[in-house]
Amino acid sequence: METGGNSLPSGSDGVKRKISYFYDPEVGNYYYGQGHPMKPHRIRMTHALLAHYGLLQHMQVVKPTAAKDRDLCKFHADDYVAFLRGITPETQQDQLRQLKRFNVGEDCPVFDGLYSFCQTYAGGSVGGALKLNHGVCDIAINWAGGLHHAKKCEASGFCYVNDIVLAILELLKIHERVLYVDIDIHHGDGVEEAFYTTDRVMTVSFHKFGDYFPGTGDVRDIGYGKGKYYSLNVPLDDGIDDESYHSLFKPIMGKVMEIFRPGAVVLQCGADSLSGDRLGCFNLSIKGHAECVKYMRSFNVPLLLLGGGGYTIRNVARCWCYETGVALGIELDDNMPQHEYYEYFGPDYALHVAPSNMENKNSRPLLDDIRTKLLDNLSRLQHAPSVPFQERPPNTELQERDEDEDDRDERWDPDFDMDVDSNSLARRVKGEYAEAEHKHTESHHNHVDSRRDIATTFKEIACSKVSGSGADSMALDEPFIKEEQGNLIELSDHKSR
Repeated sequence: METGGNSLPSGSDGVKRKISYFYDPEVGNYYYGQGHPMKPHRIRMTHALLAHYGLLQHMQVVKPTAAKDRDLCKFHADDYVAFLRGITPETQQDQLRQLKRFNVGEDCPVFDGLYSFCQTYAGGSVGGALKLNHGVCDIAINWAGGLHHAKKCEASGFCYVNDIVLAILELLKIHERVLYVDIDIHHGDGVEEAFYTTDRVMTVSFHKFGDYFPGTGDVRDIGYGKGKYYSLNVPLDDGIDDESYHSLFKPIMGKVMEIFRPGAVVLQCGADSLSGDRLGCFNLSIKGHAECVKYMRSFNVPLLLLGGGGYTIRNVARCWCYETGVALGIELDDNMPQHEYYEYFGPDYALHVAPSNMENKNSRPLLDDIRTKLLDNLSRLQHAPSVPFQERPPNTELQERDEDEDDRDERWDPDFDMDVDSNSLARRVKGEYAEAEHKHTESHHNHVDSRRDIATTFKEIACSKVSGSGADSMALDEPFIKEEQGNLIELSDHKSR
C-alpha cells in the first residue's frame, strides 16, 4: 500500500488533499429491525476496514456534533421534526394517524434511538459542509449520510432526515453554485425536489428507471422556472456495467463542470448500484463505482462524499473503504487485513469482487440517445448563472466533538432561516411541463441580472412551493439573511491526524 502525507497527487493536478472523515462509534448500534435491509452496522464495518488498512492516520477523524431540532428545521417541517423526536416503539400504537401522515412504519420503521440516529448522520453531513466552507479540508466524508429520499414532511425509502439538503444549504452560504451528483441505484428524488426551481443547485442522478422505487427521474424531468435545465436525470436499465456507465458519466459530468462551474460538489455514493446488491440490479464493480469518485476528485473542487443505499453490507464496506483510499490517493492491497469483521468477507477475503455475467439491458443506441439529450439540455445553458456575490451570508461557527469532549456550543447560525420546501412538485405538474417543453424549442436560459440589489443576492436558494397544479402558483420563498456579529472561531486542530 502506498502512503505519504495527507494525500498523494492524483493525475496531472499534483495537489494533495486534506480529508476530514466523520464517524460516530455509536452509529453501528442502531437497528431498523429484523429482516430490514438497511443496516447501519455497515458503517462500523467500513470504519474497521479503514482502521486496519491504515487510512485513519492520513485523515482528520471527527466525531460529528448531533444536529439540533432547529438545524433539521432549516429544511424539514417543525411538526415532522417534533414527531421524529417524540416517537418510540412503545408509543407508536397511540399515534397511528401521525405514522400514516409522515409515512413512518414499514420501509421507514420506528426503532430505538431513531431521532438520535437522524441527528448523528445529519450532523456528520452538515459538519462536512462546514469543514469545506472554512477551508479546513479539501474533501469531507460522511459514510453514514446520503439519505436522499427524505422529504420536507415525510420519511421515504429508509430515509427520515435529508442530510444532503441540509449540507447543500450550508454550502450555499459560501458558494454561489453547488453541484449534487447521485450514483445510488435509486433516483435522488428528495434532493431534486428541494432544489427543482433554483439555478444555484444542479442535481444529476444516475439511476434505475422503470417500475422501480421511487418511480421518478425521467430524462424529461429537467427543472422548473429558474431551475429549468438544472435537474439532469440519467435513467438506466438492468445490468449496466462499468464501461457503459462511464460512457455516460464522464462526458455528462465533464460538460456539467464546464458549464455550471460549481464552487462545491456533493457526491452521494450509494453502493446499491454495485453488482450483487441485495436490492439492486446494476453490475458495477467496486473500481467502476469508485471511478466516479476519482473523476469528480480530479476537478479540485471542494468535495463532500456521502454514503446512501447499499444492502449487501460486506460489499458496501469494501466499496466505501476503497473510495476513501481513492479520495486520499492511496491504492489499497486487494488482500484484506485481518480485523474484527474479517469473516464477513470469506471465502476470498479480498477487497474487490468480480461483477457477474448478467445481461446488460442498456443498448448502445439507448445510451447514445440519453447522452445526446442531456448534453443538448446542457448546451442551453450558455454559462454559469451570474449570481451577484459582493456580500457573503454570515459564517457558521465550526464546532466539533471528539472522543474526549462534548462541545455543546451552538454550531449552526440560527439566523440563517433557509425555509426550503420540498413539498413534492406534483408528478403531474413535472410530467406535463416536461412534455410541453419537449414539443417546442426555447430561447437560452435567462441568467440572473447581476445589477440586482445585494439584499436580493441570496433570495434564490431553492425553496419550491406548489399550491395547485398551475405554473403561476409556483414561487420561491425568499429567506432574509441577517448579519451575525462575531468572528470565526480559530481552528487549532485543523491539521490532519
